[in-house]
Amino acid sequence: MKILIAYDGSECADAALDDLTQAGLPESGEIQILSVAEVWLPPPPPSSYEIVEEAENARSPADLQRDFSKHSAAAKEVLALAERAHDRVQTLFPNWKVSADSSCGSAAWELVAKADEWKPDLIMVGSHGRTALGRFVLGSVSQRVLTEARCSVRIARGRVDEPRSPVRIIVGTDGSEASEEALKAVAARHWPPRSEIKVVMVDDPLAPEFLGKVIPPLGKVLEEDRQEERAWVEKISKRSLDILRNAGVKVTCAVREGDPKREVCKAAEEWNANCIFVGSAGFSNRLERFVLGSVSAAIAARAHCSVEVVRKSAHAA
Repeated sequence: MKILIAYDGSECADAALDDLTQAGLPESGEIQILSVAEVWLPPPPPSSYEIVEEAENARSPADLQRDFSKHSAAAKEVLALAERAHDRVQTLFPNWKVSADSSCGSAAWELVAKADEWKPDLIMVGSHGRTALGRFVLGSVSQRVLTEARCSVRIARGRVDEPRSPVRIIVGTDGSEASEEALKAVAARHWPPRSEIKVVMVDDPLAPEFLGKVIPPLGKVLEEDRQEERAWVEKISKRSLDILRNAGVKVTCAVREGDPKREVCKAAEEWNANCIFVGSAGFSNRLERFVLGSVSAAIAARAHCSVEVVRKSAHAA
Protein backbone atom coordinates (compact mmCIF):
# COMPACT_ATOMS: atom_id res chain seq x y z
CA MET A 1 0.00 0.00 0.00
CA LYS A 2 1.26 3.48 -0.91
CA ILE A 3 0.05 6.60 0.91
CA LEU A 4 0.75 10.24 0.04
CA ILE A 5 0.36 12.60 3.01
CA ALA A 6 -0.03 16.36 2.74
CA TYR A 7 1.65 18.09 5.66
CA ASP A 8 1.78 21.81 6.48
CA GLY A 9 2.84 21.75 10.13
CA SER A 10 -0.58 22.82 11.43
CA GLU A 11 -2.45 21.28 14.34
CA CYS A 12 -4.87 19.57 11.99
CA ALA A 13 -1.97 18.16 9.95
CA ASP A 14 -0.50 16.64 13.11
CA ALA A 15 -3.94 15.21 13.96
CA ALA A 16 -4.03 13.68 10.47
CA LEU A 17 -0.79 11.84 11.17
CA ASP A 18 -2.30 10.37 14.35
CA ASP A 19 -5.45 9.50 12.40
CA LEU A 20 -3.35 7.06 10.36
CA THR A 21 -3.20 4.78 13.40
CA GLN A 22 -6.98 4.31 13.13
CA ALA A 23 -7.08 3.72 9.38
CA GLY A 24 -6.65 -0.06 9.57
CA LEU A 25 -3.34 0.00 7.72
CA PRO A 26 -1.25 -3.15 7.12
CA GLU A 27 2.01 -3.90 8.91
CA SER A 28 4.16 -2.57 6.08
CA GLY A 29 3.91 -0.27 3.11
CA GLU A 30 5.24 2.99 1.73
CA ILE A 31 4.43 6.53 2.84
CA GLN A 32 5.57 9.73 1.17
CA ILE A 33 5.09 13.04 2.98
CA LEU A 34 4.85 16.20 0.89
CA SER A 35 5.00 19.76 2.20
CA VAL A 36 4.32 22.58 -0.26
CA ALA A 37 5.55 26.17 -0.13
CA GLU A 38 3.24 28.59 -1.89
CA VAL A 39 6.00 30.85 -3.19
CA TRP A 40 4.41 33.81 -4.95
CA LEU A 41 7.32 36.23 -4.83
CA PRO A 42 10.47 35.35 -6.81
CA PRO A 43 13.39 33.96 -4.79
CA PRO A 44 16.62 35.91 -4.42
CA PRO A 45 18.41 36.43 -7.77
CA PRO A 46 20.69 33.46 -8.52
CA SER A 47 24.27 33.80 -9.53
CA SER A 48 25.16 33.73 -13.20
CA TYR A 49 26.64 30.23 -12.70
CA GLU A 50 23.34 28.97 -11.21
CA ILE A 51 21.37 30.55 -14.07
CA VAL A 52 23.40 28.70 -16.69
CA GLU A 53 23.33 25.41 -14.76
CA GLU A 54 19.57 25.49 -14.17
CA ALA A 55 18.75 26.74 -17.66
CA GLU A 56 20.58 23.81 -19.22
CA ASN A 57 18.25 21.38 -17.42
CA ALA A 58 15.04 23.38 -17.72
CA ARG A 59 12.60 22.51 -20.48
CA SER A 60 10.50 25.66 -20.06
CA PRO A 61 10.49 29.00 -18.20
CA ALA A 62 8.12 27.43 -15.67
CA ASP A 63 10.65 24.67 -14.97
CA LEU A 64 13.36 27.28 -14.49
CA GLN A 65 11.18 29.29 -12.07
CA ARG A 66 10.32 26.11 -10.15
CA ASP A 67 13.99 25.23 -9.79
CA PHE A 68 14.80 28.72 -8.51
CA SER A 69 11.89 28.55 -6.05
CA LYS A 70 13.37 25.44 -4.45
CA HIS A 71 16.22 27.58 -3.16
CA SER A 72 13.94 30.07 -1.40
CA ALA A 73 13.69 30.30 2.39
CA ALA A 74 10.06 29.13 2.27
CA ALA A 75 11.04 25.98 0.38
CA LYS A 76 13.69 25.14 2.96
CA GLU A 77 11.19 25.69 5.78
CA VAL A 78 8.60 23.30 4.34
CA LEU A 79 11.25 20.66 3.72
CA ALA A 80 12.09 20.88 7.43
CA LEU A 81 8.37 20.42 8.18
CA ALA A 82 8.20 17.33 5.97
CA GLU A 83 11.27 15.87 7.67
CA ARG A 84 9.71 16.50 11.08
CA ALA A 85 6.57 14.67 9.99
CA HIS A 86 8.76 11.89 8.60
CA ASP A 87 10.25 11.22 12.03
CA ARG A 88 6.81 11.16 13.65
CA VAL A 89 5.30 8.80 11.07
CA GLN A 90 8.32 6.50 11.14
CA THR A 91 7.88 6.17 14.91
CA LEU A 92 4.20 5.30 14.46
CA PHE A 93 4.93 2.84 11.63
CA PRO A 94 8.44 1.43 12.12
CA ASN A 95 8.01 -1.26 9.45
CA TRP A 96 6.94 1.18 6.74
CA LYS A 97 9.24 2.88 4.26
CA VAL A 98 8.74 6.60 4.91
CA SER A 99 10.18 9.46 2.85
CA ALA A 100 9.80 13.24 2.93
CA ASP A 101 9.81 15.77 0.10
CA SER A 102 8.89 19.38 -0.55
CA SER A 103 7.57 21.33 -3.50
CA CYS A 104 6.69 24.90 -4.48
CA GLY A 105 3.44 26.14 -5.96
CA SER A 106 -0.25 25.61 -5.31
CA ALA A 107 -0.62 22.99 -2.56
CA ALA A 108 -3.56 21.20 -4.17
CA TRP A 109 -2.07 21.06 -7.64
CA GLU A 110 1.32 19.93 -6.37
CA LEU A 111 -0.31 17.10 -4.42
CA VAL A 112 -2.35 15.96 -7.41
CA ALA A 113 0.70 16.18 -9.68
CA LYS A 114 2.73 14.15 -7.19
CA ALA A 115 -0.04 11.56 -7.00
CA ASP A 116 -0.16 11.29 -10.79
CA GLU A 117 3.58 10.70 -10.81
CA TRP A 118 3.94 8.41 -7.77
CA LYS A 119 0.56 6.64 -8.09
CA PRO A 120 -0.44 6.14 -4.42
CA ASP A 121 -3.42 4.09 -3.29
CA LEU A 122 -4.51 6.82 -0.89
CA ILE A 123 -3.95 10.54 -0.36
CA MET A 124 -4.41 11.89 3.16
CA VAL A 125 -5.11 15.55 3.88
CA GLY A 126 -6.07 17.24 7.15
CA SER A 127 -9.19 19.36 7.45
CA HIS A 128 -9.17 22.71 9.23
CA GLY A 129 -12.96 22.70 9.67
CA ARG A 130 -14.06 21.99 13.24
CA THR A 131 -17.33 23.89 13.57
CA ALA A 132 -20.41 22.91 11.56
CA LEU A 133 -19.87 25.89 9.25
CA GLY A 134 -16.18 25.17 8.92
CA ARG A 135 -16.90 21.57 7.95
CA PHE A 136 -19.62 22.54 5.50
CA VAL A 137 -17.20 24.69 3.50
CA LEU A 138 -14.45 22.14 2.95
CA GLY A 139 -10.99 23.69 2.81
CA SER A 140 -9.90 24.63 -0.69
CA VAL A 141 -6.92 22.27 -0.69
CA SER A 142 -8.95 19.31 0.61
CA GLN A 143 -11.80 19.99 -1.80
CA ARG A 144 -9.55 20.31 -4.83
CA VAL A 145 -7.56 17.19 -4.01
CA LEU A 146 -10.80 15.29 -3.42
CA THR A 147 -12.07 16.49 -6.79
CA GLU A 148 -8.98 16.05 -8.93
CA ALA A 149 -7.23 12.98 -7.50
CA ARG A 150 -7.55 9.70 -9.34
CA CYS A 151 -7.18 7.57 -6.21
CA SER A 152 -8.91 7.36 -2.84
CA VAL A 153 -8.71 10.41 -0.55
CA ARG A 154 -8.98 10.52 3.24
CA ILE A 155 -10.07 13.79 4.85
CA ALA A 156 -8.68 13.42 8.38
CA ARG A 157 -10.43 15.29 11.15
CA GLY A 158 -10.88 12.54 13.73
CA ARG A 159 -9.73 12.64 17.32
CA VAL A 160 -7.37 9.91 18.47
CA ASP A 161 -7.63 9.04 22.15
CA GLU A 162 -5.12 6.21 21.96
CA PRO A 163 -3.24 4.91 18.90
CA ARG A 164 -4.53 1.61 17.51
CA SER A 165 -7.49 1.60 19.89
CA PRO A 166 -10.77 0.01 18.66
CA VAL A 167 -12.44 2.08 15.97
CA ARG A 168 -15.99 2.53 14.76
CA ILE A 169 -16.46 2.64 10.99
CA ILE A 170 -19.54 3.74 9.08
CA VAL A 171 -19.82 2.54 5.47
CA GLY A 172 -22.44 4.32 3.39
CA THR A 173 -23.78 2.12 0.62
CA ASP A 174 -26.45 2.27 -2.07
CA GLY A 175 -25.73 -1.01 -3.83
CA SER A 176 -23.68 0.63 -6.58
CA GLU A 177 -20.32 -0.57 -7.86
CA ALA A 178 -18.71 2.47 -6.19
CA SER A 179 -20.25 1.46 -2.85
CA GLU A 180 -18.89 -2.06 -3.24
CA GLU A 181 -15.42 -0.58 -3.69
CA ALA A 182 -15.82 1.18 -0.33
CA LEU A 183 -16.93 -2.07 1.32
CA LYS A 184 -14.00 -3.96 -0.19
CA ALA A 185 -11.57 -1.27 0.96
CA VAL A 186 -12.84 -1.60 4.53
CA ALA A 187 -12.72 -5.40 4.35
CA ALA A 188 -9.10 -5.31 3.19
CA ARG A 189 -7.86 -3.23 6.14
CA HIS A 190 -6.43 -4.58 9.40
CA TRP A 191 -8.66 -3.26 12.19
CA PRO A 192 -7.74 -3.36 15.88
CA PRO A 193 -9.55 -5.93 18.06
CA ARG A 194 -13.05 -4.96 19.22
CA SER A 195 -13.52 -2.55 16.32
CA GLU A 196 -17.00 -2.29 14.80
CA ILE A 197 -18.38 -1.63 11.32
CA LYS A 198 -21.88 -0.35 10.64
CA VAL A 199 -23.22 -0.41 7.08
CA VAL A 200 -25.72 2.41 6.56
CA MET A 201 -28.31 2.50 3.77
CA VAL A 202 -30.57 5.51 3.37
CA ASP A 203 -34.05 5.40 1.85
CA ASP A 204 -36.15 8.45 1.07
CA PRO A 205 -39.86 7.52 1.25
CA LEU A 206 -41.20 11.09 1.33
CA ALA A 207 -41.80 11.58 -2.38
CA PRO A 208 -43.70 8.29 -3.02
CA GLU A 209 -45.96 8.79 0.01
CA PHE A 210 -46.70 12.36 -1.01
CA LEU A 211 -47.53 11.42 -4.60
CA GLY A 212 -49.69 8.52 -3.44
CA LYS A 213 -51.85 10.92 -1.43
CA VAL A 214 -52.09 13.53 -4.17
CA ILE A 215 -52.77 11.03 -6.95
CA PRO A 216 -54.61 8.05 -5.36
CA PRO A 217 -54.40 5.75 -8.44
CA LEU A 218 -50.64 5.82 -8.02
CA GLY A 219 -50.87 4.55 -4.46
CA LYS A 220 -50.94 0.87 -5.41
CA VAL A 221 -48.08 1.21 -7.88
CA LEU A 222 -46.00 3.15 -5.37
CA GLU A 223 -46.63 0.57 -2.66
CA GLU A 224 -45.37 -2.13 -5.02
CA ASP A 225 -42.28 0.00 -5.57
CA ARG A 226 -41.84 0.24 -1.81
CA GLN A 227 -41.97 -3.54 -1.53
CA GLU A 228 -39.29 -3.79 -4.21
CA GLU A 229 -37.21 -1.28 -2.28
CA ARG A 230 -37.50 -3.33 0.89
CA ALA A 231 -36.33 -6.40 -1.04
CA TRP A 232 -33.47 -4.27 -2.38
CA VAL A 233 -32.47 -3.29 1.14
CA GLU A 234 -32.38 -6.92 2.23
CA LYS A 235 -30.30 -7.84 -0.80
CA ILE A 236 -27.80 -5.02 -0.21
CA SER A 237 -27.55 -5.88 3.49
CA LYS A 238 -26.73 -9.52 2.69
CA ARG A 239 -24.22 -8.50 0.04
CA SER A 240 -22.52 -6.06 2.42
CA LEU A 241 -22.26 -8.67 5.18
CA ASP A 242 -20.78 -11.16 2.69
CA ILE A 243 -18.06 -8.67 1.65
CA LEU A 244 -17.20 -7.77 5.25
CA ARG A 245 -17.38 -11.32 6.62
CA ASN A 246 -13.59 -11.71 6.70
CA ALA A 247 -12.89 -8.28 8.22
CA GLY A 248 -12.58 -9.91 11.65
CA VAL A 249 -14.78 -7.37 13.45
CA LYS A 250 -18.41 -6.97 14.45
CA VAL A 251 -20.59 -5.87 11.51
CA THR A 252 -24.16 -4.54 11.63
CA CYS A 253 -26.48 -2.96 9.09
CA ALA A 254 -28.85 -0.04 9.56
CA VAL A 255 -31.48 1.55 7.32
CA ARG A 256 -32.35 5.22 7.75
CA GLU A 257 -34.90 7.42 6.04
CA GLY A 258 -34.14 10.83 4.59
CA ASP A 259 -31.40 12.56 2.61
CA PRO A 260 -28.28 10.34 2.34
CA LYS A 261 -25.97 13.37 2.57
CA ARG A 262 -27.38 14.24 5.98
CA GLU A 263 -28.34 10.84 7.34
CA VAL A 264 -24.94 9.18 6.90
CA CYS A 265 -23.31 12.05 8.79
CA LYS A 266 -25.99 11.93 11.50
CA ALA A 267 -25.54 8.18 11.88
CA ALA A 268 -21.80 8.66 12.32
CA GLU A 269 -22.25 11.40 14.90
CA GLU A 270 -24.90 9.52 16.89
CA TRP A 271 -22.76 6.38 16.91
CA ASN A 272 -19.57 8.34 17.68
CA ALA A 273 -17.86 6.89 14.62
CA ASN A 274 -14.18 7.47 13.93
CA CYS A 275 -14.48 7.43 10.16
CA ILE A 276 -16.97 7.21 7.29
CA PHE A 277 -16.16 5.27 4.12
CA VAL A 278 -18.09 6.13 0.97
CA GLY A 279 -17.59 5.23 -2.66
CA SER A 280 -17.12 7.59 -5.57
CA ALA A 281 -17.69 6.71 -9.19
CA GLY A 282 -14.75 6.79 -11.58
CA PHE A 283 -14.77 9.73 -13.97
CA SER A 284 -13.29 10.14 -17.41
CA ASN A 285 -12.71 13.90 -17.43
CA ARG A 286 -12.22 16.93 -15.17
CA LEU A 287 -15.84 18.12 -15.44
CA GLU A 288 -17.16 14.77 -14.23
CA ARG A 289 -14.62 14.67 -11.40
CA PHE A 290 -15.63 18.20 -10.41
CA VAL A 291 -19.17 17.14 -9.52
CA LEU A 292 -17.65 14.01 -7.91
CA GLY A 293 -20.96 12.61 -6.83
CA SER A 294 -22.84 15.01 -4.60
CA VAL A 295 -23.31 12.51 -1.78
CA SER A 296 -19.59 11.75 -1.42
CA ALA A 297 -18.56 15.41 -1.59
CA ALA A 298 -21.26 16.56 0.85
CA ILE A 299 -20.43 13.85 3.38
CA ALA A 300 -16.73 14.70 3.17
CA ALA A 301 -17.57 18.34 3.89
CA ARG A 302 -20.17 17.87 6.63
CA ALA A 303 -19.00 14.90 8.71
CA HIS A 304 -17.66 15.50 12.22
CA CYS A 305 -15.18 12.62 11.82
CA SER A 306 -12.67 11.52 9.21
CA VAL A 307 -14.04 10.58 5.80
CA GLU A 308 -12.41 8.30 3.25
CA VAL A 309 -13.76 8.63 -0.27
CA VAL A 310 -12.87 5.39 -2.03
CA ARG A 311 -12.23 5.51 -5.71
CA LYS A 312 -11.12 2.56 -7.79
CA SER A 313 -7.71 3.87 -8.70
CA ALA A 314 -7.09 4.67 -12.33
CA HIS A 315 -3.46 3.81 -11.61
CA ALA A 316 -4.40 0.20 -10.90
CA ALA A 317 -6.77 -0.10 -13.83
